[in-house]
Amino acid sequence: MRVIVVGAGIIGLSTAWYLRRFGAEVTIVDPAPAQGASHAAAGMIAPAAEVVWGQTPLYPLMRTSAQMYPEFAAEVASATGTDLGFTDAGTVVCAGDRADLQALRELREAQSRSGFATELITGSAARRIEPSLSPAVAGAVHIPGDHSIDPRHVSAGLLSALTAGSESLLIRQRVTELLGDGAATTGVTLGDGRLLEADQVVVCAGSAITEIAGVPPLPIREVWGDVLRLRAPAEATPLLTRTIRGLVNGRPVYLVPRPDGEIVLGASSREDGLSGTPAGAIHRLLSDGQRLVPGIVDAEITDITTRARPGSPDDLPMIGRIDPGCVVSTGYFRHGILLAPFGGRLGAELALGVASDWPPDGALESVSPHRFATDHTTAHLMRSNS
Repeated sequence: MRVIVVGAGIIGLSTAWYLRRFGAEVTIVDPAPAQGASHAAAGMIAPAAEVVWGQTPLYPLMRTSAQMYPEFAAEVASATGTDLGFTDAGTVVCAGDRADLQALRELREAQSRSGFATELITGSAARRIEPSLSPAVAGAVHIPGDHSIDPRHVSAGLLSALTAGSESLLIRQRVTELLGDGAATTGVTLGDGRLLEADQVVVCAGSAITEIAGVPPLPIREVWGDVLRLRAPAEATPLLTRTIRGLVNGRPVYLVPRPDGEIVLGASSREDGLSGTPAGAIHRLLSDGQRLVPGIVDAEITDITTRARPGSPDDLPMIGRIDPGCVVSTGYFRHGILLAPFGGRLGAELALGVASDWPPDGALESVSPHRFATDHTTAHLMRSNS
């Protein structure tokens, strides 16, 4: 079966990976592969630390995808010989002061109710396992066994594996429109005017999905984030051995160490439409990061990245069929890296009609793009399924 995957971020590449495993002939279309939101991501594979109030349907998806990650990462690394920076050192979620500690206690209760195992520890206990933490840290939640990965290495590995043979083709063009015969999508139109036909199209274009004619209206919003990459002086390396997340005056912040000594500091979350990097956002990240790990003040800033993440109204992804020839997979917000194996496999199975007893009960309904259907979308879906 011939399948076009629109978008070469972590979701599009993961979808193409699973499509290839199922034997499909894949064409990937993206003007700038792996340079969108995935390029900025820190790569935390930490479902417990991602728990927030009011997002219960998201938890089983995160748990399932985290369980898939070791096998997924091992297969990609084996196929390419690429070091993906995959680690399982765990996470420490810190409270900047006593008010933040109360919020952390309440969050831990939500984590426990959702079935995640965590441990509330004192600030001094947190400093024993991560000596670079500030003495001002009021307490922490320890989550052993959490994983992290380098998304840039994952994307590079997937691109290498997918384009190494003749089974896949990468076209560096923008998709402007879905082609159709009135009831079903049959291909895409490229920015240079070329037409590509396929048996199935999977649209994984992130927030750019709203710019593709023929895709029914989906309530995708751009949530901008700013991320810094730091390198501590050689004498202070490694500054951290675990992912540090925290609340500072109620604001979330994280520091993710890489095996090579790099530290990823993020991430702001704003919906102001500003594609540039605000000085205020960088100042807050550095200030909040320093409150938890004072040693970053001596680090060199090696990279500043600003990207838009595709958000949905309930912050769950939208994965589902919109007509007999097209599946969409978008709206992952800040969970795109964590949910890549889940979203990639589900998108591939939906496109190919693979029958299985997976995913978890209720998952298809919770991620269905139909849950936000407008009258226009409903009419489109009724025509496509008739």
